[in-house]
Amino acid sequence: MNAPPATRAAAPEPPAGGPPVEGHREARRGPGRFLRWDAAVGALLIAAFLVGTGTTEGFSDTANLSAALNDTAEIALLALPMTLLVVAGQVDLSVASMLGLSSALAGALWDAGWTFETIVPVCLVVGLLGGLLNGWLVTRVGLPSLAVTIGTLTLYRGLASVVLGNKAVADFPETYARWASNTETVPGTFVPYPLALFAVLAVCAALALHCTGFGRALFAVGAQEDAAYFAGVRVKRLKLILFAVSGFVASFAGIVYTLRYGSARADNGLGLELTVVAAVLLGGIDFDGGKGTLGGAVAGVLLIGVLNNLLTLNDVSHEIQVIVTGALLIVSVLTPRAIAVLTARKHRRTAISEATDTALGKAP
Repeated sequence: MNAPPATRAAAPEPPAGGPPVEGHREARRGPGRFLRWDAAVGALLIAAFLVGTGTTEGFSDTANLSAALNDTAEIALLALPMTLLVVAGQVDLSVASMLGLSSALAGALWDAGWTFETIVPVCLVVGLLGGLLNGWLVTRVGLPSLAVTIGTLTLYRGLASVVLGNKAVADFPETYARWASNTETVPGTFVPYPLALFAVLAVCAALALHCTGFGRALFAVGAQEDAAYFAGVRVKRLKLILFAVSGFVASFAGIVYTLRYGSARADNGLGLELTVVAAVLLGGIDFDGGKGTLGGAVAGVLLIGVLNNLLTLNDVSHEIQVIVTGALLIVSVLTPRAIAVLTARKHRRTAISEATDTALGKAP
């Protein structure tokens, strides 16, 4: 027996990257597919680039573009695991503090005479353990990830201060430092090596999220965790893996940050977590979980990088740049909600109209 018109009109929106839900196939083939939020962010990115090229001298120079890309390296790296976490309905606000802890630990060990080849794996292991702690508190103790990572945000930043104090450590090996700067780029391009690494990791993350059972499990957990559990998804193990990867990548980003600026400090990356979250949400990843695309998150990262570079070239202060990032965060949260509310109202009116026509004996 066919479903009544009201049921068809209220069919749920399918998660991005997942299989289409019955009742939405026609919409996906129509013009609505070109109005997706992540596509709009991509269009904004192109528009911002064109505006910058036309209004700001030197913006489109390869040297400036290379520097702008390199300035987004840590944000881009942190955004990859953050995207997977938010898709699964979780968040990790401790990533910038783990970056700072990794930087402080690298500085302290280098100051103590350790070789850099030994320092890197130690920092990565510390990041992995920090991520596992977040995951254990969320999955085993049952605490919400927002509360847990606000706590570990303070914990890891405090540990960074204990490890290194107020001093700064410099003079890291030039052999490694030049790979983290924009003085060394991929041959034949203006792309710095940290962004080239990010591009490779982004492709891998996109394939995992949109083309594998692992990705479908993430969307399922974010959309309806209980249903995913009863469908056989090992929810706790999945979340634990995500937090472990987040901590590991954050510690690696701390090493890149330290080498790029040539200085290890306990306050490195302070406040960077808000920029990362803003970039991910701006890219169309639903904070409630279950929706979004990796491509949208990448576009969000690049858009914030382009805007910050434009503001810098026009002598806009860092404080104003922070305000712009905060405004983008608010817009990225409110706009999809407003669109969802308007769409729901339209579907409701259509359902009521069809039901009324049916009750009056008219053709639906």
